Amino acid sequence: MSIGKILLYYCFTPLKDPQAIMLWQRDLCESLGLKGRILVSEHGINGTVGGDLNACKRYVRKTRDYPGFKKMAFKWSEGSADDFPRLSVKVRDEIVAFGAPEELQVDEDGVVGGGVHLRPEQVNELVAERGDDVVFFDGRNAMEAEIGKFKGAVVPDVNTTHDFIKELESGKYDWMKNRPVVSYCTGGIRCEVLSALMKNRGFNEVYQIDGGIVRYGEKYGNDGLWEGSMYVFDNRMHHEFGIGTEDPGFIQLGHCVHCGAGTNTFHNCINEDTCRRQVLICDDCVQHTETQHCGRLDCAAVAARGAENADN
Repeated sequence: MSIGKILLYYCFTPLKDPQAIMLWQRDLCESLGLKGRILVSEHGINGTVGGDLNACKRYVRKTRDYPGFKKMAFKWSEGSADDFPRLSVKVRDEIVAFGAPEELQVDEDGVVGGGVHLRPEQVNELVAERGDDVVFFDGRNAMEAEIGKFKGAVVPDVNTTHDFIKELESGKYDWMKNRPVVSYCTGGIRCEVLSALMKNRGFNEVYQIDGGIVRYGEKYGNDGLWEGSMYVFDNRMHHEFGIGTEDPGFIQLGHCVHCGAGTNTFHNCINEDTCRRQVLICDDCVQHTETQHCGRLDCAAVAARGAENADN
C-alpha cells in the first residue's frame, strides 16, 4: 500500500516566461500522477499538490532543478491525490489574488518591501517582550478564522483576498499603525503580499510568520499562541495540530450554526442556486435536510421545501 502526501509551497521570484513554467509544471505533475492546484505568474509560483510519497519526492527534486526555485521550501502534510478533484495548472496575473499586481515588486530574494520574517520561536519571543502591544492580524478570509486563530487576533471582515485593500484603507485599523503587527495565514504566502500592502499604507512595524500557521503549529502544537483548527482548501477541510481534537490543549472554536455543537467541518448551503456560503454544520445536523442550510431565511425555506419533498 503506497503512502500519500500533500505538498504546500510557494516562491516569489521573477519569471520571464510564466507560460513555459506552467506547461512544464503541468507535464511534470501529470507524469507523476499528482493532483492539486498550481498558479504561475511573473511574480512566481504557488501550489498545493498531493500524490504518492515517492512521486512527491521526485516532484520536489525536479522543481528545484529550476534555478529560481532552488531554495523553495516545501511543507509536507498527511493526505494524497484523492484529496483533490483534479490537476489544475494556470497562469494568472497574481499567484495570490489581492487585485494589485502592479503594486507587488519581487526580485531573486522574494517580495520587495514586505514584513520582517519571524520564525515560530521568534513570534513567542516578540510577544514575551512586547506583551499586549503586539497585534496578530489574520491574513485569511474571515470564514477560516471561525475554527482557528491566534489568541486575541484581529480578524478583518473579508470574504476574499480582493477585499483586503479596501479594508486596509477604510481607517478601521489605523490604531495598529504604530504597533507591532504580526500578520499570519495558512502557509505564509498571503502575508508575503499583505505585509507589503500594509507597509505601503503606513503600517510601520509589520511582521509575518515564516511558514505561516503550518510551521507554527508544527513547532508548538496546541501549547503555543494558536487556538483551534486550521482551515485547508482540499477535501480534508480542516487540520489539527498535536494529536488532534483529543489533545488536552486543543481549544474548540468552531460551532454548528444550528445547534451550537462543537465542529470544525464546513458544508455548502443546500441553496445552491443563490447561496454559495460554506458554514459550520455538525455531523448530526447535516444528516437532516431541514438543517443543511446557512441560516438565512431564504435558504432555510429552500431546506424546508427539500425536507418536505423528501417525506412525500
